[in-house]
Amino acid sequence: MTLLEIIALLIGFSAIGGLFNHRILKLPHTIGLVVFALAASGVVLAIEHVNPGLGIQKTIAGALGEIDFQKAVLEGMLCALLFAGAAHVDLTELAERKWSIGLMATVGVTLSTFIVGGAIWALAKGLGFNLPFIWALVFGALISPTDPVAVLSILKTVRVPRLLQAKIAGESLLNDGVGVVVFSILVVIATGGAGHHGVGGSETIGAAQIAALFAQEALGGAALGFVAGLIAYWMMRAIDEHNIEVMITIALVTGVYAIALRLHASGPIAVVVAGLFIGNHGARFAMSAKTRQHVFQFWELTDEILNSVLFLLIGLEVLVVTFSPEHMGLAAMAIPVVLVARLIAVSVPINFLRQFESFETGAIRILTWAGLRGGISVALALSLPNNEFKPAILTMTYFVVVFSIIVQGMTVEKLVSSIIKEARDDPSRPLAATAEEIEAASRATAAISPENAPELIDKGGKRAQRRARGKGNKD
Repeated sequence: MTLLEIIALLIGFSAIGGLFNHRILKLPHTIGLVVFALAASGVVLAIEHVNPGLGIQKTIAGALGEIDFQKAVLEGMLCALLFAGAAHVDLTELAERKWSIGLMATVGVTLSTFIVGGAIWALAKGLGFNLPFIWALVFGALISPTDPVAVLSILKTVRVPRLLQAKIAGESLLNDGVGVVVFSILVVIATGGAGHHGVGGSETIGAAQIAALFAQEALGGAALGFVAGLIAYWMMRAIDEHNIEVMITIALVTGVYAIALRLHASGPIAVVVAGLFIGNHGARFAMSAKTRQHVFQFWELTDEILNSVLFLLIGLEVLVVTFSPEHMGLAAMAIPVVLVARLIAVSVPINFLRQFESFETGAIRILTWAGLRGGISVALALSLPNNEFKPAILTMTYFVVVFSIIVQGMTVEKLVSSIIKEARDDPSRPLAATAEEIEAASRATAAISPENAPELIDKGGKRAQRRARGKGNKD
């Protein structure tokens, strides 16, 4: 198939799936597309089982096989999706919650990686599978970070308290970059460094090399994103032509990600830093009201289209990826293991920080359940070198991702609603009034126009917080 035919197939199927979900399933858009694609894949597999001679699965799998899911996500869609998500995050709110977001994105991801890795290694050993500890840690690294694409798409449809929403969005954007860096380092260790960053396959990977790789990936990515964002900011400030400024943002996104990949720096971190800079400082001081409207509308539409295609592909990958039936039991066990690890990874930083700052009622429960996994985890699993351990890791990853998107994604709104009701009905809780105030502020700011959104969100959000604290203290 030609590239045009592949694009036409994916977008056309996404449109059909979106229409089917809107009229029949009535689920959140991205979740509905995954369910639709999984159902379609199931029908194809059932027909193939009844009448193998038709060759339907082989035909569809052949077409999908021409799409390199790993490259399409990690070297294509991801840069635009991360930039679109980061550009809509309020940097002021992010800075005010820097310690909780930072600890969850670093200490939390690392802690979860080792908890998942250790538990999966022990379970695999108990079931008679030969899964070395380092490869169990690789699985822990690729599944521990919450997927910003999945998380941000769900936050669009769920009324999460505004202060907590900033933590969820900020953490998902940052821990994704950190998780990819940890994953890359662990793969280097697991493979002896063959073919990675110039480290020879016969060399022993020491602590100094690991530290150098982390600095190159994480710090190098952040520096690159800031410098590129600053250059784009100067260019946009020098003119007032919305079409050219939209082109500048496109050049920024694709250019900084391509350069990061070439320099072996973290592309996700670079794009997130650039997106935060342009979406906040750039929107306020380098864009006119008209430009701001066009830029944000362009990236919102891009985000919707790429999200639709990505979640559709997640469901259709069932027809392409070869899963190992003998690993199904281990994959089913991986779901509660990942959830427990997420609970611990969230609880430790929050309980440590409670002595310095207050947290919303039910913050740990919401952060745990809203920590969705998505296409990035699948892409990382597919990027692993072919060996005897890859089938088990890929099967576990797919099980966790599908459970996360469908089960957690469909129930997180009910969890949030029940926690807000619980806080409202219990006057002994100091944050009961805060939950109501923040929910009201979230609904109010949703109607703000793009021209004055940044300034009014800052002022209105802070006033809502002060009123909420006052009522909480009176209670």
